[in-house]
Amino acid sequence: MNLRETINTEVKNAMKAKDTKKRDALRLLMSAFKQIEVDERKELSDDDVIKIIQTQVKRRNDAATQYRNAGREDLLQIELDEIAFYEVYLPAQLSDDELASELKEIISKVGASTPKDMGKVMGMASKALAGKADGKRISECVKTLLA
Repeated sequence: MNLRETINTEVKNAMKAKDTKKRDALRLLMSAFKQIEVDERKELSDDDVIKIIQTQVKRRNDAATQYRNAGREDLLQIELDEIAFYEVYLPAQLSDDELASELKEIISKVGASTPKDMGKVMGMASKALAGKADGKRISECVKTLLA
């Protein structure tokens, strides 16, 4: 069973359990999958599904930040709940130590030594660590290691 089928099954289970929050959050995700399939006329692989989920989590984080700044705790909680439902389907994220270790290897492969070499490192790191770490975390860690 692929990831999309698993999420579809979870939607059905949430409907049976009358868990409206989870049902609605996962339906939004399924809608995003369908939109990509229609727009690009292709069948989604598990990697595609993971990328879509990551995009949705990023959008929810951005919205949550705005709601927090505006003092809208009710809307903030909705976004945080949706993030929690989505993160279950994402691969485990690297810890800070693991991320630094991986990036040190990439830096040595590329031969980077100064902050000017950050572009080379980021190109390779974003491909190698896709799904394992957020781009913002990778960027911050690379800046620290090259400084």
